[in-house]
Parts: sequence; structure tokens; C-alpha cells
Amino acid sequence: MKLINPLLLLLIGAVLAGLGWLAALVAGRYGLDTPVLPLTGLITMGVIVVLTLILGIRVLRWRNGKKKKLLNPILAAWTLVLAQACAYTGTVLLGWHAGIFLDQLRLWPVRSGQPLTWETLSMAGGGLAMMVVGLVVERFCRIPPEDGDADGTPGMPGKRGKPTAEGEYAYRGD
Repeated sequence: MKLINPLLLLLIGAVLAGLGWLAALVAGRYGLDTPVLPLTGLITMGVIVVLTLILGIRVLRWRNGKKKKLLNPILAAWTLVLAQACAYTGTVLLGWHAGIFLDQLRLWPVRSGQPLTWETLSMAGGGLAMMVVGLVVERFCRIPPEDGDADGTPGMPGKRGKPTAEGEYAYRGD
């Protein structure tokens, strides 16, 4: 799997911030509730972050050689998928709630209480935590190149590591 491109996350976050700002503006104009997740969503986000961190640390410990037991490759793949999903979901939540937060800032002088503003800020912070943990755990799942790995073939010091055409077998050097 390819690593997540941080510029793609930035683009997704910026687009969702614009959409969140627009949604808050339209909701306010038509007298609807502002589209913000409730604070109980932070509990769910926290559970996802903790689970992703636990699985990521497990993969990291195996990768660094601190575990003698063999790691299940399916569990490692699931951890990577969970980390990437966590990063994308955190980006969406961060962008959406940051856009709503920007809309709420213009209402500070006319409102006495700011519970919705703090709610959007806390949800954006939870999204940021999800995104950061997802990116960190994704890096935990990378396997470092082996010694003598010039072309991406593990353990092969030669130059014949990749097949020349599609459908050919890789040269093993036996």
C-alpha cells in the first residue's frame, strides 16, 4: 500500500472546511440547527484513537524485534487500513468543524455564551488527534528495507531484482 500523501489530506481538509462553513452559513440563514457532531462523538473518536495506537504499537514492537512471536500479517494489514481510515476520517472531521468554527467566530460579539463554538473546537481537536495518530501508526507499519536492497527486492544485492516484463517471474539468483 502507498503512504498517505499529506498534501491530499490538506486538500481534503480545506475542501471540507469550505463546505462546513457554507453549511453553517446556510443553516443559520434558514433558522436550522448548526450541523455539528455532539460531544459524545469525542468518546467514539477516543476509542478509535486508542485502538489504533494499541495495534500500531504492537506492529512497531514486532518490527523493531522486541517481540519473539510472529505477527499475523492479516492483523498488520488491518492495522494499516485502520490507521489510514483514521487519518482520513480525522481530516474530514477536522475540516468540517474548523469551517463551522470560522462561521461561529463572527457571532462572538453578539452572543453571550459560546457553547457551540467550544463544541466545534473540541470536535476539530478530536479530528486532529485522529489524523495525527493515523499518520503516525501508518509510519509504524512500514517495513524498513533490508540490507543489500537496491531495487526493492529483499535480500538481493544484485541488479536483477525486478522482472523485465509483466507476467515474468522475478529472478531469485539461485
